[in-house]
Amino acid sequence: MHPLLKIIEMQKAGKPVGIYSACTANDFVLEAVLQKAKETNSVALIEATANQVDQNGGYTGMKPADFVVFVEGLAKKVGISMDRVILGGDHLGPLTFASNPEDSAMEMSRELIRQYVAAGFTKIHIDTSMKVASDDPDARLSDETISRRGAELASVAEETYKELLKKNPNALHPVYIVGSEVPIPGGSQDAKDIGVQVTKKEDFQATVKAFEKAFDNKGLSEAWKHVIAVVVQPGVEEKDAGCTEYNREKAKDLMASIKQYPNLVFEGHSTDYQTKIKLRELVEDGVGILKVGPGLTFSMREALFALAFAEKEAFSDAPDKQSHLMEVLEEAMLQDPKYWQKHYHGTEAEIALKRKFSFSDRCRYYIPTEEVQKAIHTLLNNFSNGVPLNLLSQFMPIQYTKVREGKLANKPEELIKDRVGNTIDEYLYATHQEEL
Repeated sequence: MHPLLKIIEMQKAGKPVGIYSACTANDFVLEAVLQKAKETNSVALIEATANQVDQNGGYTGMKPADFVVFVEGLAKKVGISMDRVILGGDHLGPLTFASNPEDSAMEMSRELIRQYVAAGFTKIHIDTSMKVASDDPDARLSDETISRRGAELASVAEETYKELLKKNPNALHPVYIVGSEVPIPGGSQDAKDIGVQVTKKEDFQATVKAFEKAFDNKGLSEAWKHVIAVVVQPGVEEKDAGCTEYNREKAKDLMASIKQYPNLVFEGHSTDYQTKIKLRELVEDGVGILKVGPGLTFSMREALFALAFAEKEAFSDAPDKQSHLMEVLEEAMLQDPKYWQKHYHGTEAEIALKRKFSFSDRCRYYIPTEEVQKAIHTLLNNFSNGVPLNLLSQFMPIQYTKVREGKLANKPEELIKDRVGNTIDEYLYATHQEEL
């Protein structure tokens, strides 16, 4: 039985159990995710997004099979079985192929889905909500078109799974998520905060009806039984200065409507920076899957900057030995602005502040670059014998207490992962996923 199916069982039995999904390819973050799963005897859900990982390598340089090997290596390092790790593909569809007409965009989308399922990903978010080049730019994309394209991709997933079974008879059948009532992956590009609109229950119901019909038309009535969630907008979104908080009252009609569907829960995207109380309310109200990405890399970046500030003090008399991580990162972002330029708006000073500290965390795209990785290596090496306790107390007080109590090693890598763990703890509080 797929572990995520247990969420359906528990939710429908009135138990507020869900799972958080770590949408990132950062190794510090993923190690922290896997370590928490090991410590809490729970499962870890890790997702790669179509723009991160695809048949051409995405922006990480990894194809789906490469990402599996990458996560397997981290799991081995942490000491957790891959049996307790669920791999998912997020926004799989024409997202990165939308500049092409339908025929070629869908052909590339089919190959994308095929590679994800063949590699062993078992949570597949089919997202065909974006327009392609041949669509009328001035007309709303109809539910029928979105669902027809989605069913095409589901058919490829089903056929690929049948082929996978020949190699691995124990392979889990993938579960599917449909719908996409969310900002585009990577965050909003609007200069002005236009607010967040909660999905209307009628629109949610129309989405389910259209997809079920499209699956049936494609001869996929059995596959429809593996659709476990629909992506909706419950009224949450991360943004530069924080987030739009979940408001139960505004979402009550939408949330009540999920009770009509015994085999479905909601999937909520952009839940980053919600408080643990709001996250728990989302799960209690029917959002079985909480997606988080920038919130995790933001905490990792905070830890790196905390160490960098400590380094400036510890090596104030030897600037040539310092990593100058913050300056190196800034230079990398200025040299190649494509990942942040459309997202950050304001005066020159405001944009400079956002490059470092924005909650949308566009600097995460620059962490893997060679020069930034070199600076991180220098930073970690400078504190290979531990961070002086007085500086640790100043810049990482939560981790300082754990070090003093003997619960955490005073090693920079462990300090970083533990800081990420503070964010993960908020999600574990909300989801009760140790019950899965």
